[in-house]
Amino acid sequence: MRTSDKHQKIIQAAIKVFARKGFFSARISDIAKEARVADGTIYLYFNNKYDILISIFEEEIGKIILQVKLAIEQEDDPRQMLEVFARHHLSLVEEKRELAEVLQMELRQSNKFMKEYRNTKFIEYVDIISAIIHKGQEMKLFRADVLPGVAKRAFFGALDEMSRLWVLSPDPTYTIAETAKQISDIFLVGVINKNTPARA
Repeated sequence: MRTSDKHQKIIQAAIKVFARKGFFSARISDIAKEARVADGTIYLYFNNKYDILISIFEEEIGKIILQVKLAIEQEDDPRQMLEVFARHHLSLVEEKRELAEVLQMELRQSNKFMKEYRNTKFIEYVDIISAIIHKGQEMKLFRADVLPGVAKRAFFGALDEMSRLWVLSPDPTYTIAETAKQISDIFLVGVINKNTPARA
């Protein structure tokens, strides 16, 4: 097995273990058992459990960023781009539930992670929203006085709260599509330029 394959195998095993047991309760031996490798093999790729958590965040968020950017590039209308972003973000809970649990619950409970790690990947992810806001302003679709730095956090915050709710309650009341549209529509009421024509 190639080095990159074994690295990825350990990452995927850690996601399952962290989602099932929680980051603090999980042991390196649990991850090794899930990955079907010797305990010592883990240390050939990672310094410790915290290092694995950072790698999960960087690598998996990196994949999500790529997917979202590719999907948004298919759209010309910033209003539609926001809905596409929302739909992709929310679909994570349905398509990769264990990863969503780790990103939503375990990362936030790690004060060490929140305080010490420079969230460059997370910033890149949320900056996709501010780039859409900028584009909408350039096209005169969005209000010029809207601050993209504030708007991106407000939009992401709404999506994040819905994701957290779905992680905690496995039987959601709303579909991903209707939730993405609702959040996008509510948000657009606040940022839209009053002279902007309605979406086709």
